[in-house]
Amino acid sequence: MEDKITIIEGPPPDFEEIDDGWALGLNEGPALYDLSLTRLRTFNGPALVERCHRAWRKQEPIYLHYRTPIGMEERAPIMAARSLETGDGQVLLLWVRRQHDETEIEIDIDDDEDENSDV
Repeated sequence: MEDKITIIEGPPPDFEEIDDGWALGLNEGPALYDLSLTRLRTFNGPALVERCHRAWRKQEPIYLHYRTPIGMEERAPIMAARSLETGDGQVLLLWVRRQHDETEIEIDIDDDEDENSDV
């Protein structure tokens, strides 16, 4: 049985790039992944963190299941979890591993060179 934490209602999660030294160590492996942090409001943060710990003790993965902004179902392996109590209620912090986006290409076109050349 696949263990998962599912976002049932609300908007898709926002994923933040991270650069924490300890968290970058979670990204070690044979493939290239992006490690991201997402913050989710919840009513049972400690229980969700315990669910993650049970899966990891059995050396099994646990996933965050969510919908993208266009409604497609996605999942991301949870690498670390923490629950916080805030003034607005409980917040679940999840560090997840996402596929590296290789489609991002930056093109730098310099129009000044074209204007100054005599062809």
